[in-house]
Amino acid sequence: MQHALIAAALVGTISGVVGAFVVVRGMSFFGDALAHTVLPGVAVAYVYGGGMTGIPILAGLFGAITDESLRLFVGGLLAGVIAALLIGWLTRGGRLKEDTAIGIIFVAMFALGIAIISSDPRAYGQDDLTHILFGSILGITRTDLYIMLGSGILVCGVIALLYKELVLVSFDQALATAMRLPAEAMRLLLLILMAVTIVASLRTVGLALMLAMLITPAATAQLMTNRMHHMILISAVLGALSGVIGIYLSWHLEIVTGPVIVLTITTFFILTLMTVRLRHALSASA
Repeated sequence: MQHALIAAALVGTISGVVGAFVVVRGMSFFGDALAHTVLPGVAVAYVYGGGMTGIPILAGLFGAITDESLRLFVGGLLAGVIAALLIGWLTRGGRLKEDTAIGIIFVAMFALGIAIISSDPRAYGQDDLTHILFGSILGITRTDLYIMLGSGILVCGVIALLYKELVLVSFDQALATAMRLPAEAMRLLLLILMAVTIVASLRTVGLALMLAMLITPAATAQLMTNRMHHMILISAVLGALSGVIGIYLSWHLEIVTGPVIVLTITTFFILTLMTVRLRHALSASA
């Protein structure tokens, strides 16, 4: 339970910080797609980490990592980064629209992940990868916590270091290019940070619900403020708070934790939206 509470706070904070940039840039669909493109990496890590010897290089790489949590993280991260770079390359210079490239890579990599899983006889009748799809926060290990903490320090550190550049690229990429900033590199960096965040959060809410942790806290914060740094702070606090409250509710109601966390932050969003609209209505009538 202690591990679960710490993990929920860490994941909520990281997702809230990165999610602010996702919402501002209108990259919600990309976040959903990227969450699913990590599946082949996780599948390869699972299959080859279990001793399957179809491809010696993969068997050697993942077989050498004895800890399952670390193995799945490395596999998912490699797949997520590759997907982010592929989408960035396909959309560079307007050769393809972003939603088209996302759709192609998303479906292809998700199908590849399913194909890899089905190639392993252990996958039939087993639920070893169920936690990847739907989360298993009560099964968090100490290694998972270290991975989340390290990922959080990396993501938040990079954002703090390049905050002005990332904000400028998020709001006006044309201006960033005119100012001779590496706008394309900043865009790819943001995609990679999203991939790190998603893979680090898999054990908490899973692939199926990860988008909610990226989008909903940031969308709620956007209703409260127009300043980017305030939005990031509020989003991080809401994400962490929703995770902790969601765990307590799921424990007492005996419901799966991941969906309860998502429903908790969705409730915050609905209450905030109603409050904002009521305030605007009262201001207009006055």
